[in-house]
Formats: sequence, C-alpha cells, structure tokens
Amino acid sequence: MTFARPERKGERIMLFMSIGTYEPDKRDAIVKRMAEKGLMFPEGVKLIGQWTDVGGGRVFTMSETDDPIAMALASYNWTDLCKFEVVPLIVTEEGMKAIS
Repeated sequence: MTFARPERKGERIMLFMSIGTYEPDKRDAIVKRMAEKGLMFPEGVKLIGQWTDVGGGRVFTMSETDDPIAMALASYNWTDLCKFEVVPLIVTEEGMKAIS
C-alpha cells in the first residue's frame, strides 16, 4: 500500500495516529457522545480514518494537521473518557529516502 505525503496549498502537513484506550464502563458514554457530538475535531484537523479494536477497549484515529495545538485539542475533548497516545507519522517511503 502506498500513501502520498499530505500537502495543502504547498505546505507540508503532519499525519497523526491517535490511540484511545478506554475501560469497559466508559463504552456507553463514549458511544453516546460520539452520536451526539461526533469527534469534535477543532478547525484545522482533518480525519483520515478511524478503526476500532475488535476486542473492544481501543480506537485508532488517523488525522492530519499542520497545527500541533489543534491536534492536542482534538484529544483533549475526550480525556475524561479515554487515555490517548498520539503518534506523529511519516510516510514510509520518505523515511527510507531520508536514511538511504
């Protein structure tokens, strides 16, 4: 699978994988909030995709932004229900070029 580096108006933007982990007793509250308010991403953060662990307890969200503060705010809206690990990513092909 090949991904192109995201760009917007000639400027480079960053990919992020957010891994949200939640306890079983928080599941219903998460489902309710998601149905009522959606992801609540601030302006400047674009959703690429979202996946749920089939075993439950985790959600993986890929997004892009050129604003790390906006990315932090995207997670903050859920910290009462989930713990987050936010991982900045690069396209593998670009990483390989950089080290070769």
